[in-house]
Amino acid sequence: MPRRALHERRQPLRARVSLGASLKTLLARLYVSGVTLALAAYGSLEMYGVLSTTSITALQWVFLVLFGVNFTWISLAFAQATLGFVLSLSPRLLKIPEHSGGIPFQTAILLPVYNESPQSIAAAIKSMRSELTAREPGKFVFFILSDSNQADAWIAEQAVFREVILEADECCPVFYRHRANNSERKAGNIADWVQRWGGGYEAMIILDADSIISADTLIRLTRRMAAAPGVGLIQTLPRIVHAKSLYGRAQQFANQCYGPIYARGLAAWHGLSSNFWGHNAIIRSRAFAESCSLPLLRGRPPFGGAVLSHDFIEAALLRRAGWGVRFDVDLEQSWEEAPPSLVDVLIRDRRWCQGNLQHSRLLFARGLTLPSRLHLFTGIMAYVSAALWLLLVVVGLTIAVQANLVRPEYFAEPSLFPTWPVFDSERALKLFVISMGVVLAPKIFGWFAALVNIPLCLRFGGPILLTLSTVFEALLSALYAPILMVAQFHVIWAVLLGHDSGWEPQRRDDGALDWGTAFRAHRGHMLFGAALALLAWEMSEPLFYWLLPITLGLMLAVPLSWVSGGGRRGRLFTLLGLLRAPEEKRPAPVLARMHIELEHLAGTDDRDALSLLLGNPELLAWHRAQLAPASTKPLLADFNAAAVTAAWKAEHATSVEELLHRLEPAETLALLSQPGGLERLQALKRISQGRA
Repeated sequence: MPRRALHERRQPLRARVSLGASLKTLLARLYVSGVTLALAAYGSLEMYGVLSTTSITALQWVFLVLFGVNFTWISLAFAQATLGFVLSLSPRLLKIPEHSGGIPFQTAILLPVYNESPQSIAAAIKSMRSELTAREPGKFVFFILSDSNQADAWIAEQAVFREVILEADECCPVFYRHRANNSERKAGNIADWVQRWGGGYEAMIILDADSIISADTLIRLTRRMAAAPGVGLIQTLPRIVHAKSLYGRAQQFANQCYGPIYARGLAAWHGLSSNFWGHNAIIRSRAFAESCSLPLLRGRPPFGGAVLSHDFIEAALLRRAGWGVRFDVDLEQSWEEAPPSLVDVLIRDRRWCQGNLQHSRLLFARGLTLPSRLHLFTGIMAYVSAALWLLLVVVGLTIAVQANLVRPEYFAEPSLFPTWPVFDSERALKLFVISMGVVLAPKIFGWFAALVNIPLCLRFGGPILLTLSTVFEALLSALYAPILMVAQFHVIWAVLLGHDSGWEPQRRDDGALDWGTAFRAHRGHMLFGAALALLAWEMSEPLFYWLLPITLGLMLAVPLSWVSGGGRRGRLFTLLGLLRAPEEKRPAPVLARMHIELEHLAGTDDRDALSLLLGNPELLAWHRAQLAPASTKPLLADFNAAAVTAAWKAEHATSVEELLHRLEPAETLALLSQPGGLERLQALKRISQGRA
């Protein structure tokens, strides 16, 4: 798996594409680009007319440019949504080929784990494995790839996964590997597996810790990969499930109601140059090994070093090497979970924003296709657009302050007639209505597509609940959007100042927050919103109401964040039937089985790592067998200060309890990583038992 250079020549596409498929992709690209440019030009010209009928000041030009960029961005989303809406109402013209007969190779299912709660992962594996064993015995293998660097998380996952591994049979085995050095994060975790075991498997299906896919979709993915030798990656559309909190349920409803419309539009113009979202996709192992060892960027984080958001880049490198990358949106039983609260979304966005902004270093890498560059650019714009919207608000407010405080010069140039400042309010209102239509169109398209699909509509709760949920979700989005806008602006600013986000695990609980946590996270947003509202009110009452959609959400940031998380707070909306998702009433069999497995695993031991190991001799022996052999000739680079201090403390401790009290987290991890440390722990246990 050679490390790729930043700049390389593009290889010709290996996949054969029919004339019909090529024409369909070309027409979709022409449509999306044409509608986007036409709408952007119209909106910019209208805004030019709004600002003045004679001349425009320098500040107004800045406002016009910012508006033009932002309107182009929402026009692109509108164009993709309209294309997806039309395709959702029309019959499928081209059927995706699948391999008939027996599956010709074994597929590895990879689950990268990083300080996660192991119970839900184990339940998902057991549910998928039981279906696969019954349908395609001997064709699938599970690999749990742990990068956990917290001792308690590491031993807890071993305790749970060991039972899963022992239960498995030859028809669908489960393997576990813990990586002591988690260099290059998730990308390095996958690359390590490819280099060690990838040669034994034609394809790998990568899941996230919160992913689950039905056996039918796993098998169809494999058959499609077998039928397309020139395709290197097939991405599914993950649907959000298991949401309990208000914010999670809103994301779940939007994902399942509007998401398929937008996804169909994306897939239509992507063709064989699609994107990768890091999970719920099948990848040809050889193609990945040949082309996806990511380049190391010069400089230090956040813009240098290892690539943080690896998935977009891996898709681009696969396509550069000539492998097709496809987005198959018709495979429906592919799921993931969403962050449960607004605070959890902001934590995730901190890491995603840094990774996406880092893509600016690769945007102009030699050999990338235009669609790959567009994927990188849209990923960057997903966060930069928040800063541009905030700048638009600030510049617009500055223009209003200037108009209110500075006396206009009616005779700035020699003339018999004065130059009156002109603001076309009627045209502004018309442009506002059009802008709102462009923003809300994807939601309306998703609502209508679900409404006319009677079985799907009933699974959303029927036409009335579907409509009420759509309106309610739109209102929630409007309230949360200003908070996200300001928070993402702050994140961008932190990245530009050189602050690295690190690598924090995502919370998998219901996201319940107390008032103190919500206040500390959002007091700045609340103060900023109040300041904007007061400034607008001081200048004019109409301006205050014009800014209210932005200031209201910011002023209510603390209660909105508090109510966003927590299963109890979301239960009311469950009882009312609002924001219902299709899988709630009648979940797919694999999801129903996962719930049963989770109930069985609910009583898993949650003691600290040392107590858990010392209390279970079989687990201790199994843990010791997992450790990598010590190097016979250690290098200076292998020196571990935590291991040295941990060994000293273990040698001088008189009991396990004393050692637990004295060890730092890094020292506990180091002690559990060494056979000598484990022997000293057992000796301390024997000493304690002898005293008792």
